[in-house]
Amino acid sequence: MAKKPIFDWGTYNGLSALPNAMIIGMRLTEIPPRAFSRKGIDEDYFKKYGESCKGVFTTVTAHGPYYSLTSKDKKVLKDVKRAMSTAIKMAKIAGAEVFNIHIGSALDDRDEAIDIAADMVKSLVKEGKDITITLETTYSPKFLGSIEDIRAIIEKVGSDKISISLQLDNDFIREFGIYKTGNFTAANREANEKFWYNLFKKALPLSKRYFSLRFSQVIGMYLRKRIFVKKRVPFGRGFPDSRPLAKAIASFVLKEIYEKELPLEVHLIYTGVPETKIRDSIELYSAVLSEIAELL
Repeated sequence: MAKKPIFDWGTYNGLSALPNAMIIGMRLTEIPPRAFSRKGIDEDYFKKYGESCKGVFTTVTAHGPYYSLTSKDKKVLKDVKRAMSTAIKMAKIAGAEVFNIHIGSALDDRDEAIDIAADMVKSLVKEGKDITITLETTYSPKFLGSIEDIRAIIEKVGSDKISISLQLDNDFIREFGIYKTGNFTAANREANEKFWYNLFKKALPLSKRYFSLRFSQVIGMYLRKRIFVKKRVPFGRGFPDSRPLAKAIASFVLKEIYEKELPLEVHLIYTGVPETKIRDSIELYSAVLSEIAELL
């Protein structure tokens, strides 16, 4: 059997958006979270999605619905487990090999939240069987999703079917404490190639089958002067700067994955605003590919 491509790229696409992704040559498509929670979308939708992707995309991934895996309310957890299990079943029908999820609230007790999340993930792994579940990094300690949180959950679950997915704009905000200061400009000066390379090294041991990178540029704001929220913006209009990031991705993929022949596929998934996602996906992939070409 031929080795699968080491570098798949793309963005999220509903069924109706697949033709646009196909014509520009995306190798990866992701089922967006709204497909799993929107009324009127049934199993037939996911069958059509999978049939449309055959022979065109090398990889289909799915982004799970935005349900927190943590709660102190057992009824809420039961409902979430049921909804997520159904979503995984639909993702498998569509041919997805990866199911990406946000972990959820850190609650008042972080250790307790990690235990609750680990129990939930363990049940989802059983439901998914041959599908890999990726846990996405977050931007604020109010939520579970630091690299340390994800490491703890993976260790508790003890399955090679769980991996990490770096949402790079979130990592930028979290690692530089922007959620506290709101100072994107100062952090951007520090987010050099070395910063990103070191971040990738931390995530690599938690990467199983896939080295998953997600990215959009963002700005941020405070609501009621206390609550920080990020806002995605078109490529080139926000933070962090994509140039040192592209250099770091190129160097890391070649030196740490390709040259060492690690059994990992690299996924580069653009997660920005829908209005410009096609153009922005191309710009992001082009920036990384140009840097890889310089190093070959």
